Formats: sequence, structure tokens, C-alpha cells
Amino acid sequence: MRHYETSVQELKDKVLTAVARLAWNDKLQTNEILDIPEQIVPGPEAQMRCCIYKERAVVGSRIKMVMGGDRANPNLVEVLPIACDECPVTEISVGPSCRGCIAHRCMEACPKGAIRIENHHSVIDHSKCVLCGKCVAACPYGAITKNMRPCERGCPVKAISMGPDRKASIDASKCISCGECVVQCPFGAIMDKSYIVDVIQMLMGADKWGLHVYAVLAPSFVGQFNCTPGQMVSALKEMGFYDVGEVALGADLTAKAEAAEFDERGGEPMTSSCCPAFVAYVERHMPDMVPKVSTTPSPMVMLGRYIKDRDPLARVVFIGPCVAKKREFHLGRTRSSIDLVITFEELYSMLAAKDIDVSKMPEAPLDHASGFGRSFAASGGVAAAVGQALKEMGSTVEARTLPCSGIEECKIALLKMSKGMLPENFIEGMACQGGCVQGPAVIMRSPKNKAEVAKHAKQAGERTINGAINQAGGAEEGLQSSENKPGGAVEKNRVQAQQ
Repeated sequence: MRHYETSVQELKDKVLTAVARLAWNDKLQTNEILDIPEQIVPGPEAQMRCCIYKERAVVGSRIKMVMGGDRANPNLVEVLPIACDECPVTEISVGPSCRGCIAHRCMEACPKGAIRIENHHSVIDHSKCVLCGKCVAACPYGAITKNMRPCERGCPVKAISMGPDRKASIDASKCISCGECVVQCPFGAIMDKSYIVDVIQMLMGADKWGLHVYAVLAPSFVGQFNCTPGQMVSALKEMGFYDVGEVALGADLTAKAEAAEFDERGGEPMTSSCCPAFVAYVERHMPDMVPKVSTTPSPMVMLGRYIKDRDPLARVVFIGPCVAKKREFHLGRTRSSIDLVITFEELYSMLAAKDIDVSKMPEAPLDHASGFGRSFAASGGVAAAVGQALKEMGSTVEARTLPCSGIEECKIALLKMSKGMLPENFIEGMACQGGCVQGPAVIMRSPKNKAEVAKHAKQAGERTINGAINQAGGAEEGLQSSENKPGGAVEKNRVQAQQ
């Protein structure tokens, strides 16, 4: 039985599982989908909201998101208006700790004259306040506080604000789909769109359409499902997947290609490109640094191409801990390699809806990726793999790598690189703190996740990056022959990244 970190996670799983069960039974077009809110919220007493009718309305909004969300909304992450109504309005307030000091530092610090002193106590005129926070910093007693909504505080790019209706509003031009707001909202009022129904329908129609549907697993899946990697392979095949690949092999391919690109650039400052949220941050918030981003496709894309190069009937579904990967797919950047993207949370619900107990499945073999490829899931893994790939290719270019965990670290490093003040010449950019092992759609967020990935990487033994690629059947050669493009690594990768 699954252990839930929060009731929000439990509610999300219940809705996903209910919709998935109808999809598996080909009943989505029946009235049974209208019964889901009452099944999840039977009543008569409300458990989370003011009344069962409000709770059922929230479930209804979540069902819409599971079915693909608002097609007119370009964002992968949406606010559920019916669920967003419990947070206090963001404002600065004066608490009882105010001593009415005669220095009046808060009043002097305010650039808008929004603070006055009444009865030896600071009072804020909210019609003038611009929430700059200067008074908060100025108060010697810490009596002035800025109360921010968790989603606003958690968003690393300030893409969330209060809309005219006092509900959270996401600025699509700033959002990088990192999923942090989905995790931070304590009322579950923000959710990522789902492709779970599309995946189930693809699996159910594979034989009729003559397709081979492959599942490709991000290496951070280890330790998330109470099973061995081999048991997960068996479970996915039981669910209908033709075969299962480990994205760590794609990471080996990415590391080799990225090292070749770095070598071709002569060790000039460059960043990784495997994290789509990091890439989106650079594109939307630091566009002048876009030329520094590697043109090498992500491991997800590399493995998808590797599979399709060998099987013309292949359709590939990526399964990982990431919301931003859905954005990468949604934008059409994976059109030639990845057909659908779901998360670990959604995979769990798909298995539950089909009554598959992963822990009881037999063992089955998984790809022979290197430990370096498997370590991509944790902060520092990409940097180490690129360094190893340079070593294996005999490059004389020195890689002075800097792993950055979280957008704030990435921002600081990019600013230094842009001014020529960064000693390192290769930035590993990861939007999530700790890397993919702590992604927004993992089953459990825990420090143990990194240890599980390290254990999985260690099981690869002494296998090198080249050794993993060669053992997989010359993946790189297959990709090159299918692309059949002239030029060096940078030119080839740039063309691939645009497809």
C-alpha cells in the first residue's frame, strides 16, 4: 500500500487511478466518469473543505486536468480556481512586536510613504504599499513581516502572482514548468496536465495499429516503487509495453555527444542541456546566455531516437519525475523521438488501476547503462559523466565543472559566466534542488533517493560510457547513420535539437 506524504498527494492519486481504471476498461465515454467525485468524496461529512460539494467540485477540476486540462492554456501547469481560495492575500503587516521606536527606520525606508506612526505603532497603508520589503529589512525588532503565498514564495522565477480575482495566476511567459508550485501549494490548487489517458489508449490500441510501445525509465525511478529495477520491467511489460529502456543509456549517449561538443568548442564556457526547466530558464530569463547552452539533445531524446532508429514501429513513452519534460514534449521538441510523457505519480496510478503489484513481479533484464549515465539523476552526475567522456575520447581540453542545484545557484553561476568571472568552464544546470531525484513528481521526496541512485549506479560495475554504448549495440553509430548529417558535433547536435 502506498504511503502518501500529504493528503494532496493522496487526492491526486485517487483521481488519477479512478480515471485510469475507466480508461483501461474503455469506459471514459460513459456516464461513469461523472460518478468519480462522489466515489472519492462520499460524504456526508467534509474532510478537507467547507462542504462535500466544494470537495467534489475540486475533484471535478482535477479530472479535467487528468484528461489533458485546458487545451487553450499553453502552460503545462494550471491553477484550479475552485481550489485556490484559502491562502491569505499577499501583504506586509506589522505585528505586536512593534515597539513604536522613535528612530522610525521602517517609515524612512519606505519609498512610497506607505507607513505612518499612530499611537506609537507603525501602520501600513496598503493602497500605497508596493511590497518591496524594505521596511521588513529595516525594522530592528523583526516586527514587520511579508506574508507570501507558498506558491509565490516557492516559484524560483516569480511567475506566480495574485490575479484580479485574488487567486493565483501563472505568467506563461515567465514559467519554466519546474513544478515547484505544484509541490508547494498546500491546498493542491495547482496541478500539471496529464497524458495518462493518451498512454493507456496507445497501449490498448498498439496491436490493432501494429505499434511497438516502449517505456523509457528515468534512472531516478529506483527506490520509488518498492521493487527492483527488474521487477519494474516485468510490471511495465505486464501492463502492455513492448519493451523497456533505461534513460541512463540515453545519458551515456548525451555525455559522449556533449563532451565532443565541448571539445569542439575548445573548452569555451558552456552549460549542460539535459534539464528542460534549466534550458527554459536561460531562454526566458537570460536569453543572452542561450549560445552557451549545449546543443546536445537530452538523454530522453537520445534514447528515443536510438529506439526508433532500430524499430520503425516504435512509439516511445518517457516516464520520469519531471513536469518540465512534459513541457519539452508539449512544445514539439521531442517529435522525432518521444511520443508521450508521464510521471512516476501517474505510472503508480496506472499500475494500481490495473491491479499490478510491482513487488510481486518476476525479475527481468534492464539496459546495460554505465554508472555515469545512471548518475545523471543526481546533482553532479552530468558534470562527472562529461568529464569521464572527455577522458575516454582522449581529449586534451580541461573541463572545470560546476554542478548547480536549483535555479538560484544556476542564476548566480550564469551571471558570473556572462561577466567572465566564473573560474569553471562547464555549468551543470539542474532546476530541482538535488537534481532529478527530488523532482516534483517523485513518489517520495527523501535524502535516501540520492543514495538509491548511487547504489543503482554502482551495480553497473566498471562499465565505461563507451563500453555501455558498445554493449547496447553501437548506439552512437546507429544514430549517426540514420541522421546521415555532415559536420562536427556542434553542427549535428544543433540540427537534432531543432527537430
